[in-house]
Amino acid sequence: MAGLSAPISIVIPTLNAADRLGPTLAALMPGVVEGVIQELILSDGGSEDEIVAVAEGVGAEFVLGPPGRGGQLRRGAAAARGDWLIFLHADTALAPGWEAVVARHIAEVGAERAGFFHLAFHDNSFAARWVAGWANTRSGLLAMPYGDQGLLISRRLYDAVGGYRDIPLMEDVAIIRALGRKRLRRLPVMAVTSAERYQREGWLLRGLKNWRCLGLYFLGVAPEKILEKYK
Repeated sequence: MAGLSAPISIVIPTLNAADRLGPTLAALMPGVVEGVIQELILSDGGSEDEIVAVAEGVGAEFVLGPPGRGGQLRRGAAAARGDWLIFLHADTALAPGWEAVVARHIAEVGAERAGFFHLAFHDNSFAARWVAGWANTRSGLLAMPYGDQGLLISRRLYDAVGGYRDIPLMEDVAIIRALGRKRLRRLPVMAVTSAERYQREGWLLRGLKNWRCLGLYFLGVAPEKILEKYK
């Protein structure tokens, strides 16, 4: 991997997430060691925690702007210099070996296809396994991964589809729809994400809420209106 010719920019949107970033950043270290990661960008939405100190501590570029995941991802991508981008949620950690899989995708599959990861939760309950299993089935059959599964994409392809939209919700679905099934590929690496929101709201209620939002979006309801219902 030392000869990888397309170094990667990691983009992570943050909002009061300083205390959740530890596992995410630790999981990225092998990519730094192997020379796969060129830079880390924390795109913040106005946090009131110690995120600036965290960014300085790990040598990340810090980008500040209004809150909203779509806009934060878009600003982070605009600041990135790598030929490839990986977008991750602040509470999502890639499993060991991810750097070799990503390097292989870049070398063998190329810039015209994006990749996403296999979802798992920091929770071993039946509900967590069921939700993750359904998400992986959905993303495999329908080519519809969500943002917590991460996204590996070349700069060229990202720009070609218009990138992330500056919308408050459904930004992950919007870019996946723009890419289309033929330009997506699931990578054999776990993206292990926090189950906190499901645990707090209930696995069934949270899942139904997500499906409702998706249905409204496909019916043409504006993301701003969906956000009102989501809250």
